Amino acid sequence: MTQKKYFDLLAKEFENSGEIITELINLEAILNLPKGTELYLSDIHGEYPAFDHILRTGAGNLRGKISECFGDTLSETEKDAFSLLVAYPKEILKDPNFFPEKNHQWYEKTILKLIRLLTYAASKYTRSKVRKALPKNYTYIVEELLYTDISLNEKETYYQEILTRLIELGEAPAFIVEVSTSIQRLVLDHLHIVGDLFDRGPNADKIMDRLMSYHSLDIQWGNHDILWLGAHAGSEACLLTLLRIAARYNYLYELESAYSLNLRPLFLFAEDTYQKNAGFAPKARKEGKAFQPESDERLEKVHQALTILQFKLEGQIIQRRPEFQMADRLLLDKIDLETNQLQLTDQSHPLIHACFQTVSADQPYQLSEEEKYVVQSLMHSFQHSEKLQRHMKFLLAKGSMYLVYNNHLLYHGCIPLNEDGRFMELKIDGVFYFGKSLLEEFEKKIRQSSLSPAVHDDLATDLIWYSWVGKASPLFGRSAMTTFERYFIEDKQTHKEISNPYYQLRNTEKTCQMILTHFGLDSLDSKIINGHTPVKVTKGESPIKASGKLFVIDGGLSKAYQETTGIAGYSLLNNSFGFQIVTHQPFHSIPQLLEERRDRTYLKKVIDAKVKRTLIKETTIGASIQEQCQVLTELLSYLKEKNR
Repeated sequence: MTQKKYFDLLAKEFENSGEIITELINLEAILNLPKGTELYLSDIHGEYPAFDHILRTGAGNLRGKISECFGDTLSETEKDAFSLLVAYPKEILKDPNFFPEKNHQWYEKTILKLIRLLTYAASKYTRSKVRKALPKNYTYIVEELLYTDISLNEKETYYQEILTRLIELGEAPAFIVEVSTSIQRLVLDHLHIVGDLFDRGPNADKIMDRLMSYHSLDIQWGNHDILWLGAHAGSEACLLTLLRIAARYNYLYELESAYSLNLRPLFLFAEDTYQKNAGFAPKARKEGKAFQPESDERLEKVHQALTILQFKLEGQIIQRRPEFQMADRLLLDKIDLETNQLQLTDQSHPLIHACFQTVSADQPYQLSEEEKYVVQSLMHSFQHSEKLQRHMKFLLAKGSMYLVYNNHLLYHGCIPLNEDGRFMELKIDGVFYFGKSLLEEFEKKIRQSSLSPAVHDDLATDLIWYSWVGKASPLFGRSAMTTFERYFIEDKQTHKEISNPYYQLRNTEKTCQMILTHFGLDSLDSKIINGHTPVKVTKGESPIKASGKLFVIDGGLSKAYQETTGIAGYSLLNNSFGFQIVTHQPFHSIPQLLEERRDRTYLKKVIDAKVKRTLIKETTIGASIQEQCQVLTELLSYLKEKNR
């Protein structure tokens, strides 16, 4: 398209030159506003209540805004109570004990405080952006309360009349709920999910629903997310793995219900084929979920079926992809099925919890006809779940292997390195990839495979599985995944998984700066935000690495990790003044919060505080706005020349 045609088409978007000038002035003004607050979260692992709490409270940012807004006019106790009201308005308004006297005076006082806080939270946004955050049912009323100067005598009566009628009409509770939700939205401008939304916890579907309605976010895929994308793309090994994890962590029934999966063929096959086996008992759930003994026994059998199916399907991939160099993970053919002994390297190991009745000595990786039917039915059910497909399409649309945003680098796992600190290479289709190109090639293959979900054995789909378990995968970062050994061998020496050298080398500024430079980030202020590996606080580990060049924000939001980490996760806030690391304590329940009347789940620590605030013009969004300004300036010049 010629420049003339482009400008002629663009001009049709505006009524006249005045509209173009107005838009240009508006955009240029936006560039000089302070940047909004970003929240970085990783490794959510299906823990919806804790995740929802973090979003409602802005990872403690809401309480901070209240302190800044009200100063000494409210006591600390009053600030705590008000913070909980904004975070959980419906629950608190229903609670007869939290604010026992909910009369006209209380509603008026509360609404005035909410409007004051909303005004403060909205102060660094344009009026048009604030309007988008306001409740649709009450936009006019909120704007009148926001922008009316009650210091003027003639306006004070008008203002008071709005409040009085709102309360008299019984709209105050709904108004409080809607305005509180708007404040929550303005407290966090943008959300970064640095991987692992799925697995280990029971409510990934609720997390995805929440994200799909969130106003501004991006996602960097984690290794557990890749399992789900792989299953969506037709990888049978990925599907059987995610179902096995669900059985192991005791949320298979929730998964079945949430996504309307048909697991009946699996359950019937497992019931007919396997026996009770304590080694496959589902993990106890901390929230007190309990099934009848026969239900636990049924899960033990299903767990065994899924495990053996996974190992068979993985073996098929390894055999057809010798370029993956994973022959050492072919273990079913090394079992003596008569003695239940496994020959591993130069040592023979007795196998515990054996359940190899469907494994053939001649063709150990071949599925029986019954197993083929089970796998096919599971795949059909998974790929035809309407809700699940919506979630996977959203994950593809909002996700990527890495992201450069506001001069920072975000990725979930690692940048695979050799021991000498050089980038580790992986050969794909005859071409060697490393670092940035490796992540981009994996992303390309993931998107390519999703276009042909009926095919399960092509290279692109097999590479999705490799990204879950492969030595050179940037989402795995270990020498091998010893799942088989953990199930069947008692000797814990065989369970060890050697981490990629990256995890030691990332502690040095030199390595972090090398990686940042490789991704085109030469600024001394650039950081790496990393998830994937739980930070073991109880052993003195810090989430801040390489003198502040890298943050690891997987502190253990998943309940499965909390005994090891000692906390309930880290998150990272970045506002116009710099970074704050937030340490989260376990979230138990909303009733407990209301009983304690304060939120004790977070502790913020300032990492760097800038003297000069970061403006929007210095951000990724700012760069896009500046391009728009340049185009509009050129359009104005073109129209002036055209109209001469």
